[in-house]
Amino acid sequence: YLELERVMHLFNEVFIQILILLAISISVIAIANLLKQPYSIALVLVGLLLGLTDNPVIDTAEQFITQSSVFQAIIISLFLPILLGDATLKLEFSVLYQQRKPILALAFIGTFLSFLLIGFGTFYVIGLPLIVAFTFAALMSATDPISVLSIFKSLGVSKKLAVTIEGESLLNDGIAVVLFQISSIYLITYIQMGIAGFGSGVLLFLKFSIGGLVIGLLLGFVFSQLLRPFDDYPLEVAFSALLFFGCYFIAEHFHFSGVIAVVVGGLIFGNYGAKIGMSKQTKVNINTFWDSITQIANSLIFLMIGLEIRHIDFADKWGIIILAILIVVVGRVIAVYSSTTIVKGLSLNEKHIINWGGLKGSLSIALALSLPADFQGKETILLLTFSVVLFSLLVQGLTIKPLVRKLGVLPSMNK
Repeated sequence: YLELERVMHLFNEVFIQILILLAISISVIAIANLLKQPYSIALVLVGLLLGLTDNPVIDTAEQFITQSSVFQAIIISLFLPILLGDATLKLEFSVLYQQRKPILALAFIGTFLSFLLIGFGTFYVIGLPLIVAFTFAALMSATDPISVLSIFKSLGVSKKLAVTIEGESLLNDGIAVVLFQISSIYLITYIQMGIAGFGSGVLLFLKFSIGGLVIGLLLGFVFSQLLRPFDDYPLEVAFSALLFFGCYFIAEHFHFSGVIAVVVGGLIFGNYGAKIGMSKQTKVNINTFWDSITQIANSLIFLMIGLEIRHIDFADKWGIIILAILIVVVGRVIAVYSSTTIVKGLSLNEKHIINWGGLKGSLSIALALSLPADFQGKETILLLTFSVVLFSLLVQGLTIKPLVRKLGVLPSMNK
């Protein structure tokens, strides 16, 4: 009985801590909506302010969110499938297919180029150990379009450009996670193996990717068929939740990419499944449900990015922080313009927007926090990851709107 009481007390404490930060997050989102500003950037700014002040109530909640290994595990196992699944449900395959060339070029060629440039850049310029350099590079190869897409929506930017950025993000998220797993666990072993190690790395990448793809295809098809006999949107929402988490955990159980499985499964469910088994009311209700859950997940993650500021020791680190930001920005520039040279249909101004709109965000933070405590160089990776994400959200995020207007792309896109 005493043990049960202790567990219940601990659960209540945890719930209260999350509820406090959630209340702050929802308030910030409401104010940001009234001011017609991206809520993700507003949350980061508020988190920074809270992180720099002393408040006993906030301090306890902030300590739990930013330092608890339990919560860090929750970010990966709970939030990641939700964020990915929600994004895939809304992507129309027909529009995605029309933009397949720039999306594939950016997601594959661009992501690998970015990974190599940032990895070698931080290794040779900053002097990070090889495994730390390429683990950081994998984190920086993932993009987060949440802030950019909300700005695009307010400006009326075309669906073509929005889908290109979102499609790139979903695919490069999957690739970046696979690269992260290889870099943080297997890189040194493969380097020691020489040419054979390179081959082993390629095979492992294919295993992660193709395995995730197959599981996503199978579960996406199965759950789409389950929709046929029903016109009951609460049940169909439950099916979508089972699909997202099923794809992720089954793929991870077999050591495949859970991210790729969720992306593929969600795309099939949101397109094929919606076509054969969803009424218009069901589509609206499923999207509304996941919009709400995703907003809660993102609100905690983006607030946490700002709150983490007090746990980062910037003393004598400004030099490597500035260098890391420059390397990431330059790596993105080279990756975007190089990978899209073979693609027709994208104007130079659109490439400028895609480049500057490749913000870093929640996935990079979640992966960095998921590194085991004994990972050598974890503190350096956290320092650089949080710094680059802050720069990305605050500098790029706050300047993308004037850049879109300055480049004059809106009139030609509002067709």
